[in-house]
Amino acid sequence: MFRTISTALLFVALMGGTAMADTFEVKMLNKSGDQTMVFEPDFLRIAPGDTVKFIPTSKGHNAESIKTMIPAGAEPFAGRLSKEIDVNFDVEGFYAIECKPHFAMGMVMTIVVGDATTAPADFLAGRLPKKAKDRFETQLSKL
Repeated sequence: MFRTISTALLFVALMGGTAMADTFEVKMLNKSGDQTMVFEPDFLRIAPGDTVKFIPTSKGHNAESIKTMIPAGAEPFAGRLSKEIDVNFDVEGFYAIECKPHFAMGMVMTIVVGDATTAPADFLAGRLPKKAKDRFETQLSKL
């Protein structure tokens, strides 16, 4: 009897945590306002366990993590061209996301998982195209 109740309580607790997770939609666009090649939104702050659905509203885009710009212990991901991808973010920290074909054109976004208020000192240390770096700096100013 005790084991049945314990198992039921554990199940409810686990399902309750899962039910609390949110899903955020990010559009991949050729144009938004006066900007071209953009993620919309280009900056998200989410909780651990949340999911981001990347939607290729315009064809020819993908979403993938920049392997050198994700938290230690996080799994890199890469979506296929013109296909939706759902990504669950479990590891807290800063994630840089790019559209591989349009990276040099500045098609990037930042996702912050958790409560961090300052980006890691080396977040923008790698070699980045100028337009991508400028957009990352603008996104980080939203902290």
